[in-house]
Amino acid sequence: MTGLLVVLAIGFAFSMGAHYTGACMGMPHALGALSARRSLLVMAPFTLLGATFASHGVEHTVGHGLLAGGGLSVAGLVVVVGVAFGLTSAFNALRIPTSTIQILVFSVVGAGLAAGTGVQWGHIEELAVIWAAAPLAAIGLGYAFTRLLDVVPGVRLEAAGEATGPPGREAAPGRTSSSAGARLATALVAVGALASFTMGSNDVANATGSLVGAHVLGPLAAGFVGGLGLAAGVLTWGRPLLRRVAFDLVTVDRPMATAAQLVQAAVVLSAVGFGLFTSMNQALVGAMAGAGFARGRRSVHVATLVGILEGWVAGPGAGVALAYVITRLAVAVAGGHHLLAAT
Repeated sequence: MTGLLVVLAIGFAFSMGAHYTGACMGMPHALGALSARRSLLVMAPFTLLGATFASHGVEHTVGHGLLAGGGLSVAGLVVVVGVAFGLTSAFNALRIPTSTIQILVFSVVGAGLAAGTGVQWGHIEELAVIWAAAPLAAIGLGYAFTRLLDVVPGVRLEAAGEATGPPGREAAPGRTSSSAGARLATALVAVGALASFTMGSNDVANATGSLVGAHVLGPLAAGFVGGLGLAAGVLTWGRPLLRRVAFDLVTVDRPMATAAQLVQAAVVLSAVGFGLFTSMNQALVGAMAGAGFARGRRSVHVATLVGILEGWVAGPGAGVALAYVITRLAVAVAGGHHLLAAT
């Protein structure tokens, strides 16, 4: 059973690596700073570094901070990781960005309730506050950072000259500063790399926190193993979601994209620094919406935003329901809670 848990954890990490390519490197690719192949080659090692060296607090939170008492047994953790892995893979196939963190946490809650293990509701409420606050903070910061970049003359000309700029603004060929454009391309790649590091530190514990909770691996080893899975997912299955967030949510130019990606990394790393975690996609969508509002409401594609919001609601709901049902079935087959709840 422990071997199955390790395999599922690595598989889940692989699926998450693919899932978050758009959130980390979609905009550098969308705006021509990097090809799809190079975007993924940049993302993979930074994701591994973040997972290995900056995820330890979050690994402990997932492994020991969500359920009371002894938590779940290895069999119970197999149910949780299997459900989260399956749902994330399904959302990947549908090309719908969602929150793997919220899927994982609510899968833990569903399994814990079904197995008769107490849930640390205070900690869940704390996470819920972070989840609600992060996108709101990102909206405000995305708006402010975009406005701040717009006061830089070379940056403003670069935005005005881009064909992918916001609706209602004419492109201005010949006015774009090539040096400003090159600097913005470099900055956009840099913040994409920072977002990739952030994703590794923030999200790897979804897969490998169970290994820490079951005392199979320590936080450093769990982060490294999970980071390898994330990097493999980025490189082999990451292309389909690479462009989803970047092209379909907000009409962006390089200053907007740079501001949004920087805000995303700052918001998520702030949570990780306290051993907490929040959604990369939600932070980015909030930051992009704020950047879009800085250029006019028509920059935000409302229909796509609504679809993503539906995915955020469906993911956690499916996680808690599916984990609860499967755990109850396992308890019934075992003839008691002892198989799923740790002793």
